[in-house]
Amino acid sequence: MRRSIAAILAVPTILNGLLMLVAGRFWYGNVPGVTATGPFNPHFVQDIGVGFLIAGLALAARAWRPRYWPAAVAGAGFLAAHALIHLIAIIGGHDHETVFDLLAVVLPSVVALCSAFPAQGENHA
Repeated sequence: MRRSIAAILAVPTILNGLLMLVAGRFWYGNVPGVTATGPFNPHFVQDIGVGFLIAGLALAARAWRPRYWPAAVAGAGFLAAHALIHLIAIIGGHDHETVFDLLAVVLPSVVALCSAFPAQGENHA
């Protein structure tokens, strides 16, 4: 079950990273709340896009081979750290897209982290 969840989460994470890398300006203009963070910086968007791409590939690796769960933990860790930044902004009242951030950033990161670790008794050698 955890591997299936990792596979499902890998798809939008990889697509988000690829979109940031190849169409950063489009991504920047269409993700809710992003334009409120400052002017478009293509290098910055691409840097973060690489993080999302690698995190998604790590989740995909977990889905493909159980023994790759440590990679998935690292990828999900990136997503969780990113979500923590959003949670701090929400708590501090500096977030303008709270519902979107909770549903599109925080919730998937929690699920990704839970899916990354092997279940008790799961063959992961």
